[in-house]
Amino acid sequence: MTTNRLERLTGLLPARMRGQVGAYFDALEVFMEVRDPKVLAALGPSGVRGLLLQRGKQGVPSLMRASHEAHFDWTYSSEHPEMRELYTRAKRGQWDADVVLDWTRSVDPLDPNVPILPDDFLDFEDLEGLLGVRLTAGERKKILHSLAAWLLSQFLHGEQGALFAAAQVTEAVQFFDGKLYGATQVMDEGRHVEVFHRYLDTKLERLYQINDNLFVIIDALMTDSRWDMKFLGMQIMVEGLALGAFGTLYQQTKEPLLKDLLRYVIQDEARHVHYGVLALREHNKQLSEAERREREDWSFEVALLMRNRFMAWEVYEEWFEGKLTREQWKGFVTRAPGMSQFRHVMFSRLVPNLREIGLISARMIPRFEKTGLLQYMGGLSADRLDGDRLVAELDRAA
Repeated sequence: MTTNRLERLTGLLPARMRGQVGAYFDALEVFMEVRDPKVLAALGPSGVRGLLLQRGKQGVPSLMRASHEAHFDWTYSSEHPEMRELYTRAKRGQWDADVVLDWTRSVDPLDPNVPILPDDFLDFEDLEGLLGVRLTAGERKKILHSLAAWLLSQFLHGEQGALFAAAQVTEAVQFFDGKLYGATQVMDEGRHVEVFHRYLDTKLERLYQINDNLFVIIDALMTDSRWDMKFLGMQIMVEGLALGAFGTLYQQTKEPLLKDLLRYVIQDEARHVHYGVLALREHNKQLSEAERREREDWSFEVALLMRNRFMAWEVYEEWFEGKLTREQWKGFVTRAPGMSQFRHVMFSRLVPNLREIGLISARMIPRFEKTGLLQYMGGLSADRLDGDRLVAELDRAA
């Protein structure tokens, strides 16, 4: 069904029902974009739970049945010196949010002198000129406040998923140095949940529900029994994209407490993605051709799903439902300078890591090129970028 025909049909419905129907069609569009039947079969149950049933938005805890083998190594062999060095760095890099962050700082999300997001993060002239929605200066500030809270809420939800996935991977990973490092990541993720929730609760005083696309990815990872798929999904995909997102917000925010918080989180996240590259680089060489192709297809489809995750539908429903169609909002967010920068930095972190672990073969090159992701192929992978270097690069580019 064409977009114009859908808009004509849904335009006859009451506003709330129109939004619900539009959301269902968006969910169907996500399913239709997954071309590989095996990937669709793998993501399908999670897609139904997240996109159609919206299990993350029912106001109750989500129950996900986890199934994996816990791998015990009674020899405690240390055969991965690079992983052991990463474990040593992780021990030294632990930090206490009560000590290193000044929570007494006052944060006013509407203060133009210390904006959480810059005024040009969204193109309000585009909103007025092309779409005919006029906003006062105060309304613009409030919308940026909403968007900042939405972004940080998704970071928080992603960190809870990372916390649980890190605990699972620590049990399931098949080399002991990885278990030792994994234990430090569980602590890191717990700390990230703490600081993002505390900032949202005490400074922005807002918390948005989990975005449906993010729920699908977390649900798929938590319920997959294969340890390397958990690694691929969380350490490479979610953590890699999160590292890019944190870096973009770190560059753009002028709010001192948030900037300090993100600096510490980026240091941790750089180690997490490095861990994923180390764990999968050699492992993937041992996969059969069919297994490797499955992982290539899965990571590509999930990359596209995560690209679609940053449409901020929850902000649309709060501010613009009934004023803009969902298609107009999607175009507006896609064109927004800040969101474009998010996508650019996120994929500049993700694609080199997929290359490094052997999941961009000649077969995949045309697909990456067609979707505009091939441009990131030549970047540095996580094993060549530590947290200090990342932060220094971000400071230089700001």
